[in-house]
Amino acid sequence: MATLGIPQNTIAILQKYSFVFQKKYGQNFLVDTHVLEKIMDAAEITKEDCVVEIGPGIGTMTQYLAERAREVVAVEIDKKLIPILEETLAAYDNVTVLNEDVLKLDLNRIVEESNQGKEVKVVANLPYYITTPIIMSLFEKHVPLKSVTVMVQKEVAERMQAGPESDNYGALSLAVQYYAKPEVVANVPPNCFIPRPKVGSAVIRLTRYETYPVAVKDENLLFALIRAAFNQRRKTLANSISNAPNLSFSREEVTQALVQMELSSTVRGEALTLEQFAALSNRLCI
Repeated sequence: MATLGIPQNTIAILQKYSFVFQKKYGQNFLVDTHVLEKIMDAAEITKEDCVVEIGPGIGTMTQYLAERAREVVAVEIDKKLIPILEETLAAYDNVTVLNEDVLKLDLNRIVEESNQGKEVKVVANLPYYITTPIIMSLFEKHVPLKSVTVMVQKEVAERMQAGPESDNYGALSLAVQYYAKPEVVANVPPNCFIPRPKVGSAVIRLTRYETYPVAVKDENLLFALIRAAFNQRRKTLANSISNAPNLSFSREEVTQALVQMELSSTVRGEALTLEQFAALSNRLCI
């Protein structure tokens, strides 16, 4: 089978199957062998690894993964791509394609069946509109992960890495940094895709922490406080939390906790570090 990282080979297979790009799935297929090699290197795929690929598309990256990994489980939502994948991956007996929505799939069960519950590596070229839900789902469901190496919109990669007081800092930054160490490994211009997206992309590797960087009594409360803080970004943290419909803390309770932490009673959420959010969560945890 011809290597799909080369544009003319990708165009040929798309024409053969009269494939129509679906806007609802945010489909942009990578056609740059240099970028594909960079993703493989960043993900550190070896013959020991079981890899879960989310959104294989026509199988471009899947071919590269199959060459390097022990086993690949590729999850593709678009049933029109399944016949194409059957052709492009026919040479590989170490690939399983699942025609599923990854957000509805029990990935813990898949990992148990494919890798005896041991840690897997996730690699993906994610549709930009659904990047955050997929990444958060992987972490929040506590899927056994070693790392997640994903192609995302450049702005999203910047948000994942952002620190306090920056415009990009928000709930996603804190959530990602609680679970994993983020590191941008490549910037990818629009001309590396068919069709070309309107925005630049980046490959980011999230290396899962074996031990979380902060200790919290209640993980759900921590993330509820973080979401409340950034839902009303311009308000003071005390107001944001006391106004949140799913939290039952008064403004006075939050203010008291902030003062005990030697923070201003009028501080905004965007000024707090992950450590400070954890400390606040532990103080408010009854």
